[in-house]
Amino acid sequence: MLALLRIPVIFIYFIIVNLLLILLCIFRPFHRNNVHIAGYLYSGMARLVGLKLDVRVPESVKRGGPYVYICNHQNSFDLITVCRAAQRGVVTVGKKSLIWIPVFGQVYWLTGNIMIDRKNSAKARDTIKLTAEKIREKKLSVWFFPEGTRSYGRGLLPFKTGAFRIAKLTNEPVVTISASNLSGKVKLNRWNNGTVIIDIDDPIAMNDSKDIKEWAGFFHARMKQRIEMIDQEVAQIDGAN
Repeated sequence: MLALLRIPVIFIYFIIVNLLLILLCIFRPFHRNNVHIAGYLYSGMARLVGLKLDVRVPESVKRGGPYVYICNHQNSFDLITVCRAAQRGVVTVGKKSLIWIPVFGQVYWLTGNIMIDRKNSAKARDTIKLTAEKIREKKLSVWFFPEGTRSYGRGLLPFKTGAFRIAKLTNEPVVTISASNLSGKVKLNRWNNGTVIIDIDDPIAMNDSKDIKEWAGFFHARMKQRIEMIDQEVAQIDGAN
């Protein structure tokens, strides 16, 4: 019964948010803070599905930038959870095919995100160069899901190296964003679906002590460890409620 009430409310909220974002983008297309605002608005849906977000941002991240952000990618609910962690001056790198999703795709493009053609390796390499140029020229941060796909409860998948190549090209620090487990957490017929912790780590600069693949492995291990820690914390929080 609760799901029958929630679904139309969520749908209406989603449409209103996208209409607001379209208006915003008409007046200031590709603005450096559009993604930050979009993330804030989309994350409002978390409450509608019974999730409480606990976003932890260290002072080092609040004070600095640009950064190369990397975040674990779990399922479609990421749109209303981890997006809340999008800081000012950040854009994401996503599949070019996203632009064909009605309304959302157009908003995704107009907010200033970078579209990549994953099927064309030459264009993908060009996108890495373009992203590096945007970071340098516009002082933008960039957000990646280095797994390259949603994990759907399979744990943290191996990382692709694109994010770390860009960090190396621009000499900008990497910041990990770790979200606690979302797999099977949301049930629309349940009023309270618990807490999601989104933990933003301190920036770490990549030096010459490791090659790109070794750095990818380093950040994978670091993110996996932090996810395990916050999963334990969430279990205690939800168990006490």
